[in-house]
Amino acid sequence: MTRYNTRSFTERRTVQNPFLRYAEEAGWIYLPPDEALRLRGGEHSPVLRTVLVEQLHRLNPEVVDSVTKAEEVVNRLVRVRPNIEGNLEAWEYLKGLKTVFVEAERRERNVYLLDARDPEANVFHVTDEFRFTSGRTMIRADVVLLVNGIPVIVVETKAPIHPEGIAEAFDQIRRYHEQAPELMAQVQLFVLSHLTAFFYGPTWNLSRKALFNWREQVGKHSHASLQTNVAPQRDFETLVKTFLAPRRVLKVLSDYILFVRKDGELSKVVLRPHQMRAAEKVLRRAQDSAKRRGLVWHTQGSGKTYTMITVAKKLLEDPRFQNPTVLMIVDRNELQQQLFQNLAAVGFGPVQVAGSKRHLRELLRQDTRGLIVSMIHKFDDADANLNSRENIFVLIDEAHRSTGGHLGNYLMGALPNATFIGFTGTPIDKTAYGKGTFKIFGAEDPRGYLDKYSIRESIQDGTTVPLHYQMAPNELIVDREAMEEEFWSVAELEGVADVEEINRVLDRAVYVEKYAQKSGADRQDRSVRSRPLPHLRRTDGL
Repeated sequence: MTRYNTRSFTERRTVQNPFLRYAEEAGWIYLPPDEALRLRGGEHSPVLRTVLVEQLHRLNPEVVDSVTKAEEVVNRLVRVRPNIEGNLEAWEYLKGLKTVFVEAERRERNVYLLDARDPEANVFHVTDEFRFTSGRTMIRADVVLLVNGIPVIVVETKAPIHPEGIAEAFDQIRRYHEQAPELMAQVQLFVLSHLTAFFYGPTWNLSRKALFNWREQVGKHSHASLQTNVAPQRDFETLVKTFLAPRRVLKVLSDYILFVRKDGELSKVVLRPHQMRAAEKVLRRAQDSAKRRGLVWHTQGSGKTYTMITVAKKLLEDPRFQNPTVLMIVDRNELQQQLFQNLAAVGFGPVQVAGSKRHLRELLRQDTRGLIVSMIHKFDDADANLNSRENIFVLIDEAHRSTGGHLGNYLMGALPNATFIGFTGTPIDKTAYGKGTFKIFGAEDPRGYLDKYSIRESIQDGTTVPLHYQMAPNELIVDREAMEEEFWSVAELEGVADVEEINRVLDRAVYVEKYAQKSGADRQDRSVRSRPLPHLRRTDGL
């Protein structure tokens, strides 16, 4: 029977002890503090050295073929720099991106510290009252979770009677970074909970904006399920077990942490629950040969770009997709540049950017593998069946704009057997000029979309804040001739010559015209005068 220490009665009894029990039930082996200290080899060691040495040999029998070689790898790991750069190195070890020299083969080979595909090949430990010193100060973490002897999650618990418990726990995590950076260089995630709330975030990013509310929606078959057609579960046991499900922890460590380097500065992010959920669904759809379309409907500001990048990385890394082509589509120059910068910032490998229509067609005809970034207009007048391979995956940003007209037809005709996934925050249901976002991408799903993250959910999670507004009387006067003259002069000044771009402007103007006319009618009793906007005609005759 497991026995736990008793330090703070309320906190231990109501939060910390249940957390440990639920972790055990989820598949983690509990280590009493004294036993964990023995396996570590002292309070100065962040890892369970004995466990890690054994697992290194087990996971890398031909690479780490001796205790001496295993100790060498352990020493390299624990000596990473005690900052975010060292944390990146430690994550690269977890990902299997680091190498060791194999004398018998006279070459470098990758060394793996965990097996992300087979949870059974790993050892999961949880311990409490984790005392660590770097020789200057001592810290004592409430709970630490270790995979193959490596600390990957630090948990701070507070009594539920403390209204500021989460803020206090967050302050302790900050203190750990200052006083025990050698430990935090290994840890990838932290958790804060006072029973009624459960938050998580990435280490070395201590902004409150990076602190996320864990709100898993659990299917009826498994705590590790990512299905979402049921109501969210918020009880403490469910939250702990879903977050700590070994398969999920491995997936988060290997797929859902991103290190971002911009202007020479390194930062770190971890995906939010809705991003993980959508990524999983897209990857499942990519494996479904019977379905070739899907719509990810996530409200504005919910991180669609990182979701797309994560999906692209996984498609290219997973051998099940057999060295595919991933095409990321945007509809504006500034979005293409922004996407390329984001890809470079997260350390994405070689990226082909289609510089022209001809270049794009050459890439597709030559059966280019890997990642291609292109603007949608480069598919204008594209030949049918440019590439009929099935393992082509097209991720389309702002899909409600990109594929509503004939450009979408050219895109899909050029890649007849590809899988098309649209990402949007504002899908169009019905339009006079196209089939609608749901019909184009959601026809194969009963609700018209593969995954949805609504404004209401984002407000509940704290991802966005509610917008409060009050209508005020206003006077709208529009001079038709002046408006029409001004529109065309602005188009000329901005150099808008592309037909599709002009049509998008016209569509928006038509919407404004209708809104203005309706608003004018609704406010006649308030003496609001309204004149119609100039008559605007689409250049393609539709």
